[in-house]
Amino acid sequence: MLAQIQSMFAAVDLSKIDWNQFFEKYLEIAMSIIGKVIVSFLIIVIGFKLIKILITLLKTTLEKAEIDYGVISFSCSFIRIGLRCIVIFMAVAHMGVEVSSFIALLGSAGVAVGLALQGTLSNVAGGVLLLILKPFQVGDYIVLTGTNCEGEVAAMDIFYTKLKTVDNRVIVIPNGTLSNSNLINNTKQDRRLIDIEVGISYDADIKEVKRILTDIAKNEKRILDQDGVKIFVSSLADSSVMMGIRCWVPTSDYVATKWALNEEIKLRFDEEGIEIPYQKLDVCIKNEV
Repeated sequence: MLAQIQSMFAAVDLSKIDWNQFFEKYLEIAMSIIGKVIVSFLIIVIGFKLIKILITLLKTTLEKAEIDYGVISFSCSFIRIGLRCIVIFMAVAHMGVEVSSFIALLGSAGVAVGLALQGTLSNVAGGVLLLILKPFQVGDYIVLTGTNCEGEVAAMDIFYTKLKTVDNRVIVIPNGTLSNSNLINNTKQDRRLIDIEVGISYDADIKEVKRILTDIAKNEKRILDQDGVKIFVSSLADSSVMMGIRCWVPTSDYVATKWALNEEIKLRFDEEGIEIPYQKLDVCIKNEV
């Protein structure tokens, strides 16, 4: 093999090569390639900058039109990815790659990527379904049944939806999972029903307890309809009479009002001497001599 290579170079008469023409030819080719690379790079950089400006203007326009923030976020993400693909396509075409060949390559790659990223594509489809059906929007508080995932919808992108919990953590949920899950939207309606049960002793006066609960409800200004407050005997349990109170409040005041009612019930029962039964355990120690 070495002898063949030596004989091949020996057959070339280097003295007959026009080095000026050689360097001029290949230097021209190299400069042409470098120029195309630089221009393609500038197309990508400038194109991405213009896309960023365009997306910002689009987002501002949609916000002024008071369109749902989830729709804005998803649409901007989708448009951004599409425009970036077009810019990259233009840069590759400027490099001299034939458009038909590039499209065929993209088609083949698309099939392979589609098979490999079935879960990711299902997230995109799930995001589209969520935008069409609108089971929630940004700012709603949702709960995924059967999981520990709940929180306020902070953002909705093309692949994922982000929830912010009450202790300021962020939960990232794939749109495909979210669209196929049972969820509860706690803030979809403008008002919610508070349902509280409290046990009282069988020796307590039920009419007096009703009067106290009615007075507590009347003093709570966040209750929407005072006439709609219902106070009743919920059940007769083994060791207590279960009293119930139901009332409607604005959704934004639900948690605070429920906490306030629970606290006031306990304080008033203590003042009026009404016992709230609870489980007791008596331990007897027998001393044997």
